[in-house]
Amino acid sequence: MLVRGDREYLVEPGAEMGTDLGVLEVPEDVQPGDTLETHLGDEFQVRRLRGPDLFHHFERTGAPMVPRDIGLVIGETGIARGDRVLDAGTGTGVLAASMARAGAEVVTYEQDPDFADVARENMALGGVDDAVDIRTGDVCEDLDELEASSFDVITLDTADAADVVARAPELLVDGGFVAVYSPFIESTREVAETAREVGLANVRTRETIQREMEFDDRGSRPSTAPVGHTGYLTFARNE
Repeated sequence: MLVRGDREYLVEPGAEMGTDLGVLEVPEDVQPGDTLETHLGDEFQVRRLRGPDLFHHFERTGAPMVPRDIGLVIGETGIARGDRVLDAGTGTGVLAASMARAGAEVVTYEQDPDFADVARENMALGGVDDAVDIRTGDVCEDLDELEASSFDVITLDTADAADVVARAPELLVDGGFVAVYSPFIESTREVAETAREVGLANVRTRETIQREMEFDDRGSRPSTAPVGHTGYLTFARNE
């Protein structure tokens, strides 16, 4: 990634980039920390992609999960190196990539073949293609084929999440977690009720809201922009 002030550009090694500051040729052996100059002498810094950068630079096939929700998923489930995660609703792949960067091995399902292909390219860009197995299809059709008690965490962002939650006790290790994201209350309630019915413990749902702060000469206050609601996250644990 090339950075100058608040400008960010994603450019492949060996490529040429034209900007209003001049033409920049990126060497094949470029490394994070290098400084590159355009033909007009303007400098850009080379920076490696970090987790939050994936949200901005992955090719999108829909609305990706935002960083604050990803942080809650990883924080609430304790995803770490050596964990095995079953994920469904890959989409852009930001969540899958973030979990892989935390050290987990991820098996993720995406029903749309074109979306799955884009997600595979995104995993390569994020440097985690060796840790994320993207499968094209409906996870519900493969549940009987997945090894019992083989996942530490299940993460879901699908309309049929409750159907997978119903099988979570079979798929999770003892003490493993389920995390479900939904933009709608109705599906969130179905997930929570299903989790309790199948005996999962510590079932809880949180609405995710975040407000920006504004600081100016008049004083400090939360932004008057619309409330930063993204959706609902439901967590549960296999005991």
